[in-house]
Amino acid sequence: MPEDHSRPAGPSAAPDFKTLYRKLESTLGRIERIENTSEMLSNVLDVLVTEFRDELGFEGGRLYERDGEEFVLCCAIGRSSTARLGYRMPPDYPPHRRTLEEGFLIMGPDDPAFDEEVERSVGVDSTFAAIAVGEGKTHVFAFSVRGEIKEESILYSLSAVRHLINLKLQQRQFVGALQEARRIQESLLPASPPVFEGFDIDGLSRPAETVGGDLFDYLPLSDRLLGLAIADASGHGLPAALLARDVITGLRMGVDEDLKVVKVIERLNRVINRAALSSAFISLFYGELDSGGGMIYCNAGQSPPLLLHDGTFHELREGGLILGPNPRARYEKGHARIERGDTLILYTDGVTEIEKTRGVPFGVEALQRVVRRSRGGSAREIVEAVFHAVDAYAANVPPQDDMTVVAVRRV
Repeated sequence: MPEDHSRPAGPSAAPDFKTLYRKLESTLGRIERIENTSEMLSNVLDVLVTEFRDELGFEGGRLYERDGEEFVLCCAIGRSSTARLGYRMPPDYPPHRRTLEEGFLIMGPDDPAFDEEVERSVGVDSTFAAIAVGEGKTHVFAFSVRGEIKEESILYSLSAVRHLINLKLQQRQFVGALQEARRIQESLLPASPPVFEGFDIDGLSRPAETVGGDLFDYLPLSDRLLGLAIADASGHGLPAALLARDVITGLRMGVDEDLKVVKVIERLNRVINRAALSSAFISLFYGELDSGGGMIYCNAGQSPPLLLHDGTFHELREGGLILGPNPRARYEKGHARIERGDTLILYTDGVTEIEKTRGVPFGVEALQRVVRRSRGGSAREIVEAVFHAVDAYAANVPPQDDMTVVAVRRV
């Protein structure tokens, strides 16, 4: 009956394994900041052989990297340092195939599958242990094992090493994907405020995570007409960011000086409904401001922008449902006028719903007070005043939602 390796042989094995795991985790944490994956894994190999010689019994180590269907020796440490770098492991070599299929392998010279010629090419003349790591098994670690072979101990050690390396690689891939998504999202945000005669305009978006579901945009339609948009996708993080990206991209492609605002919104709603998951939705405010101060707008479920005129706030609510859930939704257009000295604030609900303590949000009235106090400043100063007030209110409580503010002043 085969030996059972599913648990430690004695009661003292588990604490030793946990200690080894913690030490491995701490040590690998110092290496994971190396950007190049192969360089990082080469450093991992060096650490495992030089710093864990006693715990793991590894006296030499080799790292193979996938190149198409073959694996190429790219790093060798310790007793394996004389191995010929660039050696291509035969794809049909049984120990190599077993390592890829099972994820790990322990094999000695007395095993029928052990080929002395192949192993001599990579500096192996004793028992070796190997693990395959990475999504799609992109790399193979192989270790020369010295002394008495404690198979159970080696299996636990290999499992710990493989798990930690895979975890680090997955984290790198995830962070890389998020960073790429953030770069895409930042490229969609306006690089600078628009130049629109008679108006001072500025905005800022701050995601709650690496990427967020808020976006805003300025769409120059002509010298006398400027489109203003602010969007807030359900949730936050990567899925929300992708949905917000699609909406802003669709809006840019769909707007036209001669196309009615409501038609643009209704068309976009149908596109989002077909493309998005049924549970996904996004709110959007889109308005077209003319050089005389007139604005035609449509509010699709977005927090109503606040227009401060003669000391009184007016909410821009006309429109309809959020985009996505109902492809047959109908929308209404609204009208507003921005006179000289007026201030218009577009914002997402992350601003007003942030809480200092559970159930006590910042609120619309607090936002109005900030805008009223700062209305004599520039659009940039008004935006910064809002974020400063929100940060001061929430203190050290991390935001649960993305926050975006756009200020429009007629000067």
